[in-house]
Amino acid sequence: MSKKRNRYSIEFKAKVALAALRNDETMAELVTRFGVHPTMINAWKRSLVECALEIFQKGHKSLKQNEVQVDELYRQIGKL
Repeated sequence: MSKKRNRYSIEFKAKVALAALRNDETMAELVTRFGVHPTMINAWKRSLVECALEIFQKGHKSLKQNEVQVDELYRQIGKL
């Protein structure tokens, strides 16, 4: 019989990825502590870093977009 595939919650993945980013423990210690394959830990860690970059990039875009909207509103007020 084949082994049933494990499905991990988002909270668990975040917890493991944050623990891996802290570098307080070795990969072997993380594997025994969480019971997850090292490849999975590295993948979750990489995903967390990539998503963090997107979050900060989105913040800069929205600020610039708000500035453009404010400038446009001032132009419309000036026309009145």
